[in-house]
Amino acid sequence: MAFTLVLHAVLRIITKIDIPFDVEIGRGFYIGHCGYIVVNPHAKLGSYCNISPGVIIGEGGRGECRGVPKIGDRVYIGPGAKIFGPILIGDNVAVGANAVVCDDVPDDAVVGGVPAKILSYNGSKDFVVTRE
Repeated sequence: MAFTLVLHAVLRIITKIDIPFDVEIGRGFYIGHCGYIVVNPHAKLGSYCNISPGVIIGEGGRGECRGVPKIGDRVYIGPGAKIFGPILIGDNVAVGANAVVCDDVPDDAVVGGVPAKILSYNGSKDFVVTRE
């Protein structure tokens, strides 16, 4: 246990990426570049999620509405995006650069802005490459 904590701390310092070892992540997870990335240990990421630098996936909300995101399969998260609270990000979603997502996002949506709004339903098909 102590070795794991030390290894996590060293990797966090070197890469500027803070993803705890116990985060539930599906296969095909991809980080585009090293950079400041933080994922809450209770968040869930589906298969073939792509994360860019500057992304934070964290806890948010108040009282009983407090929680962390569940992110579907084949989701692209652009640079600087922030995703907070007990929300569900559907499958094949693209989150634009610097978007702040604090509400559920349906399948195949493209969202952007502060707060994030649905821009289209073109999904993430041009951003996420799966090798299935």
